[in-house]
Amino acid sequence: MHDLNFFRNNLEAVAARLGTRGLTFDLEQFRSLDQQRRKAISQAEQLKARKNSESANIGAMKKAGQDTSALQQQIREMDDEVRALGETADSLEQQFRDLLTRIPNTPHESVPAGASAADNPVIHTWGSPRDYAFEPQPHWDLGAALGILDLDRAAKITGARFAVYVGQGARLERALINFMLDVHTREHGYTEVLPPFMINSASLFGTGQLPKFAEDLFKLEGTDYWLAPTAEVPVTNLFREETIDAGKLPISLCAYTPCFRSEAGSYGRDVRGIIRQHQFQKVELVKFTTPEQSYDQLEQLTSDAEDILKRLGLPFRRILLCTGDMGFSSAKTYDLEVWLPSQKEFKEISSCSNFEAFQSRRANIRCKAGKKSEHAHTLNGSGLAAGRTWVAIVENYQQQDGSVVVPEALRPYVNAEVITKHGDLR
Repeated sequence: MHDLNFFRNNLEAVAARLGTRGLTFDLEQFRSLDQQRRKAISQAEQLKARKNSESANIGAMKKAGQDTSALQQQIREMDDEVRALGETADSLEQQFRDLLTRIPNTPHESVPAGASAADNPVIHTWGSPRDYAFEPQPHWDLGAALGILDLDRAAKITGARFAVYVGQGARLERALINFMLDVHTREHGYTEVLPPFMINSASLFGTGQLPKFAEDLFKLEGTDYWLAPTAEVPVTNLFREETIDAGKLPISLCAYTPCFRSEAGSYGRDVRGIIRQHQFQKVELVKFTTPEQSYDQLEQLTSDAEDILKRLGLPFRRILLCTGDMGFSSAKTYDLEVWLPSQKEFKEISSCSNFEAFQSRRANIRCKAGKKSEHAHTLNGSGLAAGRTWVAIVENYQQQDGSVVVPEALRPYVNAEVITKHGDLR
């Protein structure tokens, strides 16, 4: 959510910057609603003060033996008018808040203007795609042939866009999660947390998923519980409605969770295999910082995610999202994209963002140094998406005989050097 005073005092500039995101912002609607709201509040307060003043006269009039019935009737009418003005002010306040909550974050000045992913500049590339003496196979064919991935049975159990990992496939997924958590906690300075996988509406509002993106989420019928779309939501909300000692910042947390997304509107993109699933596993990195620290910490967080890819020997690139391709809550985002040989292109495997104070205003997360209290800055990024890392390893390390070499860093976790066909569920 935006700082209302800054928004109001810099309306033209903010609207222009939001325009680079493709948002057409109705300045007159904002001004009109703001003026009506403030006018109703002012009128209610003035009438309430007048009523209180008149009420104070009733006692004196009674002592003087004067008839107060007319004044009492007048006060009752004022009560009705105050109540009506209050209801109007409340209604306008709610409309105003609804408008503000649906306005995305303002892009940081370092974010380039652009309309789509085609306008995202490449910051750097690491590693080189391997030259194969054979035609690389996609992960869904490799996984089926090795007996480590069963999409048909997953569809029978649940439906499309779910997966069953089998044998060494399941071990590889688990190994990736443990490897990522170990590197981030032992070497990158993160504290591991294991949060609930279900969250309430207040938590989703705090990080910006609600109300705008309800259709992208799964809700448990008859409850206020939702399945977490990412660990960003429960971990960020650990400090909702709290004030953090600024001397303890930055706080760096990491968490494994399954993630659940309806993927509304994404049909037709990456529908084969496990690139885009309704349920997937992910290790998330979350930071709480002071405003002065946040952009240095964004670089650090992104480098921490890149380090996992480097240790696994997976070619990748870092891109900077332009204004037209950014997420709703983000002020600046880097995407890490890993090379997939079967598709002969890079695919997103991590998105690392600085939200500045956008989320902390919604969730009321503050930091305090001495007498100075302000909203903290929040950041997060995938460190990494386990399923997409699984795909990248299977495809990049495939051999001509259909086996898959296990990256050296993972061998202690997988307890194997090569994944070969052993047996499946058939």
